Amino acid sequence: MKQRFSTKTIVAALIAILVTAHVRASDQIPGKPQDHPIALVGATIHTVSGSTIDNGTVLFEDGKITAVGTDVEIPEGAEEIDVKGKHVYPGLIGANSRLGLVEIGAVRATRDYAEVGDIKPNVRAEVAINPDSELLPVTRANGITLVHTIPMGGLISGTSAMIMLDGWTWESMTFKAPVGLYLNWPFMGVREAPWIEKSKEEQLKERDEQIQKIKGAFAEVRAYMKAKEAEAQKEVPYHDTDLRWEAMIPVLEQKMPVLLHTHGIRQIQAALDWAAEENIKAILLSGQDARFVVDQLKENDTPVIFEGTFNLPRRRWEPYDTPYSAPLKLYEAGVKYCIAGTGNTFEAPHERNLPYHAAMAAAHGLPKDEALKAVTLYPAQILGVADRIGSIEVGKDATLIVTDGDPLEIVTHVEREFIQGRKIDLSSRHMQLYEKYKTKYQRLQTDVVTITNP
Repeated sequence: MKQRFSTKTIVAALIAILVTAHVRASDQIPGKPQDHPIALVGATIHTVSGSTIDNGTVLFEDGKITAVGTDVEIPEGAEEIDVKGKHVYPGLIGANSRLGLVEIGAVRATRDYAEVGDIKPNVRAEVAINPDSELLPVTRANGITLVHTIPMGGLISGTSAMIMLDGWTWESMTFKAPVGLYLNWPFMGVREAPWIEKSKEEQLKERDEQIQKIKGAFAEVRAYMKAKEAEAQKEVPYHDTDLRWEAMIPVLEQKMPVLLHTHGIRQIQAALDWAAEENIKAILLSGQDARFVVDQLKENDTPVIFEGTFNLPRRRWEPYDTPYSAPLKLYEAGVKYCIAGTGNTFEAPHERNLPYHAAMAAAHGLPKDEALKAVTLYPAQILGVADRIGSIEVGKDATLIVTDGDPLEIVTHVEREFIQGRKIDLSSRHMQLYEKYKTKYQRLQTDVVTITNP
């Protein structure tokens, strides 16, 4: 029996095949481990955690910074790189990303950021990372050296990972995992629009059911922990291992935070109240409305990963610059914060714009040094990796960028990059296309001159 397909189905399949055909591995070769000392000499060194050093030297060996200052003794056999007139910064850190988990949002085969179901804490972001993603070299070319990549979908989506944007495999790229458990808190209000079919009562009922699912999952974990503890004391028979609850035990033990994804004021308040009741560590992933709950954030010592300044105000009556000035409100209130992108899956190709989110906050009142810390030291502190990255200090990883100016300025170029001392290839698909079309118009201009002046 022959199977018939509609013209629409065939066309859709052909489009998917053509689009997928362009999804290929990146051309850049990962850097090899550092095998000799390297000294960056003569630059302005922005340590971020301390003072700025003029005409200084950064020395690193075996991937670690061994000396910083103006009077550094360079060992015999070291590679000296003259960077006089340049600037050295710690590598930038993207704190809210789906980079590595998605390539083309419109192509389902390249989307690995979500699994089926509402409660799936055992999902691990790092194992789904695509080391050959074209988006990685594009992002790191602008100075972003690590990103905190997060799974999504459902209510409890899994655990996040900090990954380096260079490596042959997901294992070699993983910097720290797990980092946190992602929890998408339900919307607390009622949506009203012509395309929304559910009534007010149905929406509120669904919300309450979702909240109960979250609370029920944590109650299950607590019961599971007690059963396992009793089993260890041989007080009860063997209890089957459940990988979902095993993944959540570090949260109840306060060894791992919950990444609370929220938006509006009511949603933020409800999520923070729940976290306090559960007595768990939380990190708030939220946007401009976080400025309304600074007292609650300070009371609970809850840090904020601010979801991007490139947004519109949430309400018609709010000033146009509300998203730009919100980080200043957090800073003035003494709330721990960092600045990131929106984390939207369609934002992954634009992760390279991270420094400009911070720059926009600086342009609207946030002190310039704070804006820089918001994409370097502060995300490292919030995500528990500040002992290794986020600033230029002896003993930390040699994860650095060399620029011809301020990385928050759009005209600045990243000229060199090192991740754990490895020299990083800064070429990318964007640069290849730039060179291609620059050459095209140079030749067209030459042809025009030749024709007009035979």
